[in-house]
Amino acid sequence: MSLSEKVYSDRLPVRQALTELLDADLERLILIREFELLLLHLFSQGKLNGTTHTCLGQEYIPVSVSRFLTEADFVFSNHRGHGHYLARFDDPSGLLAEIMGREGGICHGVGGSQHLYRDRQHLSTGIQGESLPVAVGVALHSKRSGSGSLAVAYIGDGTWGEGAVYEALNMAALWMVPLVVVVEHNKISQSTSTNLQLAGSIAGRARGFGIDHVEVRSVDVNEARAAISDGFTKARNRCHPLVIEFDTWRIGPHSKGDDPRDVDELENIRKWDWHGIYAELFPEQFNRVARKVQARLEGVLQDVEARHPSSWDQR
Repeated sequence: MSLSEKVYSDRLPVRQALTELLDADLERLILIREFELLLLHLFSQGKLNGTTHTCLGQEYIPVSVSRFLTEADFVFSNHRGHGHYLARFDDPSGLLAEIMGREGGICHGVGGSQHLYRDRQHLSTGIQGESLPVAVGVALHSKRSGSGSLAVAYIGDGTWGEGAVYEALNMAALWMVPLVVVVEHNKISQSTSTNLQLAGSIAGRARGFGIDHVEVRSVDVNEARAAISDGFTKARNRCHPLVIEFDTWRIGPHSKGDDPRDVDELENIRKWDWHGIYAELFPEQFNRVARKVQARLEGVLQDVEARHPSSWDQR
C-alpha cells in the first residue's frame, strides 16, 4: 500500500454508477478531455513551448460549476485552468491559438497556457493563491454595486499553504461578500502528498472564519450540481462566502513530465475516472459524442496550425 493509500484509506476511489447526462454536458466533458490530450500530443511532437498542466480526471468539476454562472460573474482560474475556461466558453480555437502562439489567441499569444484573460469574466494565473485577494475585491465591488454577480476562484489543496488564502478568507467573511472558492482537492501538490503539507482539514479551516463549506465526493455531474446548488444561491442572493471542496483525483502528471505516484496507485485512481465509467455505462451516447468532439478538434487544430504567429503592439 502506497503512502497516500495509507493516509487516505477512507478516500480511495470507488467505482460508482453515473447518471445519464444531456449531450451538451457530455460534449463539454469530452471536449476538455480531448483538448488536454491534444496538448500533450502536440508537446510530444515539439509543436508547443514552455509547459502545461492538464486537468485529466477533474473535467467534471468546472462542468458542474459552470451551470451556476452568469455572464456577469468573474472566474479566477489557476495554472491547471484549461477546463475552467472551456467549461464556460465554447472556444477551443481561441485557447489553442493562445497556447500555440498563433493569431486569434485569447491574449494574442502573450498569456500562453497559464495566464489568460477574457472580457472581465475570466482571469488565470500560475502563482498559487494570488487570485483570492483579487477575487475578494471583485466580490466586494459586486456587493456594493448591487450587480448580483459572483466572484468564483478555483484553487487546489496545495494552495492552502499560502498565507494570502487566509487573508482573503478573513476579509470575505468580515465583509460578507459573494465569493465562491472551488477547491479541487486531488490529494497531491505537484509531487508531494497533501498529508505531508496540510494539517487539519479544509472544512475546519473554512469553519474557522465562519464560512460555509460543502464537500462533493462524487464524479457524477448531476449529483455534484445537486450538492452545490443551494450554496451558490446563498452566495449570490445573500452575499455569503462559500468554500466547495471537490474530493477528486488527478490521473495525469503535474505537468507534462513524469508522475511520482506508484503504478498500483495510479491504476486504482484510473478505475475512478468518470471517462471510462461513462463510456462503459452509456456506450452509444459516449461514442457518438466523442466522435463529434474529435472531429471538431481535428478541424480546430488544422485551422490554428495554418495561422500566422501572433503579433501585438507592445507600446
